[in-house]
Amino acid sequence: MSIKINKLEIENVKRIKAVKIEPTANGLTVIGGKNSQGKTSVLDSIAWALGGEKYRPSSAQRDGSVIPPTLHIVMSNGLIVERKGKNSDLKVIDPEGQKGGQQLLNEFVEQLALDLPKFMQATNKEKAQILLQIIGVGKQLVELERSETELYNQRLAIGQIADQKKKFAKEQPYYPDAPKEPVSASELIRQQQDILARNGENQRKRQNIVNLKNDYNRLSGQIEDLKNRLEQLTNEINKVNSDLLIAQKDALELHDESTVELEMNISNIEAINRKVRANLDKDKAEEDAMNYEAHYNRLTSEINSVRQAKMDLLAGADLPLPELSVAEGELVYKGRKWDGMSGSDQLKVSTAIVRKLNPKCGFVLLDKLEQMDLDSLKEFGEWLELEELQAIATRVSTGDECSIIIEDGYAAGQEYLHEQVPEVKTTWKAGEF
Repeated sequence: MSIKINKLEIENVKRIKAVKIEPTANGLTVIGGKNSQGKTSVLDSIAWALGGEKYRPSSAQRDGSVIPPTLHIVMSNGLIVERKGKNSDLKVIDPEGQKGGQQLLNEFVEQLALDLPKFMQATNKEKAQILLQIIGVGKQLVELERSETELYNQRLAIGQIADQKKKFAKEQPYYPDAPKEPVSASELIRQQQDILARNGENQRKRQNIVNLKNDYNRLSGQIEDLKNRLEQLTNEINKVNSDLLIAQKDALELHDESTVELEMNISNIEAINRKVRANLDKDKAEEDAMNYEAHYNRLTSEINSVRQAKMDLLAGADLPLPELSVAEGELVYKGRKWDGMSGSDQLKVSTAIVRKLNPKCGFVLLDKLEQMDLDSLKEFGEWLELEELQAIATRVSTGDECSIIIEDGYAAGQEYLHEQVPEVKTTWKAGEF
């Protein structure tokens, strides 16, 4: 069960002359008043009484008073906390009447509860770290976030390279009519020489036909003159005629090959190879772009896995508030980071985290709530009641939202006797607080 403040009495502390307050057990107690009347002195007194010497004000005794400060606080667990006398020594009495000390108070007094604005003014990273330490997942989440950051930076670099590769590949010229491999000049010349050799053989065969025809004509002319050689020449002519038929038959199947394309390729070999190299460069650029894009997608998948692990880690943690989480090293409540939260939500988050730090501490102290509008103030108070928490706050105001008004070091409406002698006799009129 959390411990709260049931009653407090303060005399001669800073600007306070004599104030008695009975804060509401669950909800918001607003200490109002104009500037320099002693509102903050009330909170400083509570912090000093419960927090120890480190919270002692530098000028604890009220100016002009010959009476040392007196603090008397009754806690909901029955503990009585007092500071009085020349040295304002601490005295803690438990319900059984046994004396205790600061160590007893430290068991249920959370330091941040004595100065909630200190938590609220911390950096976003510091707030998140406090929460993560409370729920026991700080180291694990830090490691996941480090892994996520590394993967994100890798993916960013890969994505930039992939975009550059795509752009480079897109800008490369491409020649669909070019060969797949670079053309060799020596190979083209060899092919040309082979064709010329075959054409030379064809020419030889054609010339042979001409020669055979000439022989045939010459011999035919000699037949008349060389009757005596008729039989011999007839055999010769028959043979020549047979050879002629064979040669003519072979000549019908001959087809000369053109070297025009090869000659053109030889003359244009550099242009052709330039196209081939361009095509190869474009293919390589497109392949690089695809590889980097695939790498980018793999990193995206890994980042999503890390983010899911973070969500699972926080989902299984015992968080102080529903919808409170940590994202990118900062507190997030209802989907909003700290600077996007309403004033009421900031107070809820801070109070819930402080309570989580020490569940025994059922109260928080808040200074300068005048920055919060009345609707937000009401919303925060209702939340405190629902959560059975106690908040004691100050506000520069004398409106109806104030539980008590401080005027010149006194609580307005309380009857008192001003100090006349070293002993202060103070009485209070019963009223609502």
